[in-house]
Amino acid sequence: MKIVVFGAGNIGRSLIGYIFSRAGYEVVFVDLIDEVVKALNERRRYEVVVRDVYSEVICVENVRAVHAKDLEKVSDEIASADVIATAVGTSNLPGVYETVAKGLIKRHSSGKGPIDILICENIRNASKLFREGLLKFLPKDYPFDSMVGLVETCIGKMVPLIPEEQRRKDILMVVAEAYDKIIVDAKAFKCGVPNVEGIIPKENITAYVDQKLFVHNMGHAVTAYLGYITDPRMRYIWEAISNPHVNKAVIKAMWESGEALIREYPDEFNRENMGEYIEDLIRRFSNRALGDTIYRVGRDLPRKLSRDDRLIGALLLEAKHSIPFFYTSLGVAAAILFRGKDENGKLYPSDEFFIREIYPRGVDYILEKICGLNAKKEKSIIDSIKKIYEIIVREPGEWYTIIDRM
Repeated sequence: MKIVVFGAGNIGRSLIGYIFSRAGYEVVFVDLIDEVVKALNERRRYEVVVRDVYSEVICVENVRAVHAKDLEKVSDEIASADVIATAVGTSNLPGVYETVAKGLIKRHSSGKGPIDILICENIRNASKLFREGLLKFLPKDYPFDSMVGLVETCIGKMVPLIPEEQRRKDILMVVAEAYDKIIVDAKAFKCGVPNVEGIIPKENITAYVDQKLFVHNMGHAVTAYLGYITDPRMRYIWEAISNPHVNKAVIKAMWESGEALIREYPDEFNRENMGEYIEDLIRRFSNRALGDTIYRVGRDLPRKLSRDDRLIGALLLEAKHSIPFFYTSLGVAAAILFRGKDENGKLYPSDEFFIREIYPRGVDYILEKICGLNAKKEKSIIDSIKKIYEIIVREPGEWYTIIDRM
């Protein structure tokens, strides 16, 4: 059995490659980074350093790589694969479609059967997006619906940034928490759910993608933003969530979204299983050994403040179900003031642009143009964010003294 994985990055190596290799698959990565491709082919193995309650080093074997620019080789691998996965990041997906389509055409012409593609990107409507991208490069008479299963997934694994010095020592080594599950759309497979430990099929994948985005990702981001405004010198997520004021606000924000999700998906979620989910996330955020940084979790403000992402998307869902959204609004207000920097004291490029070009235009501009909020239809959300934003601007390090009285 063979899986072709587009993207030999953190999730590709620490999660997809690991669980499929463990299940006996040969793992063939497709990547653009010369050094990574070379190292994978020379070693045919790499290490995952698990930092959690119990730490260990896992050796992932039976792996190799093909350079993404070698279209013929990649298409050959797809033609003979048993399953495909992508973990390249949403913005990089357009660069994958033509290559995958070429492999699908070769696969079909050689008489091979259907194949499933696990879209491990944590985006809503991933299968629709992927289908549209592929169809641009496939013949009109290609039997898409019988040959390709587009499987949406939910990825919850947290993987911190590796310091440059550590990366130079071993370009393949990846650090991660002890979480090895991929929730998948049970209804999307053409070839059946792979017999791989950690693959968890669900009938309503949309519910779990939304839970990941609006509870996990939102709560994680709010932890970073509140940690930063509480003390800009704070570096780690565990430090932020250990602060009692941040902890309280994050849990309340997660429950705002959690209550909305219970109403949106009553067949999937209830207060008991949502409470277990939130409690587990707070435990995972508190993982000191992982060393996850506020910078990593909070960076890329234009994306994380966009309408369909973790913060505004959660607010809109809460408003839809008439759930109070005070603490989620607090997270958005804090995000607007986030200025987290990496280990070298540098801002993330899109954050640098946000601070230089967007922020000076004012909060109203940000809420309209970046967050995509409508001044008339979503006035209550806008007013809530602006009110809290003004409080934080006045008392950034003491925000909680005023918030707690409201």
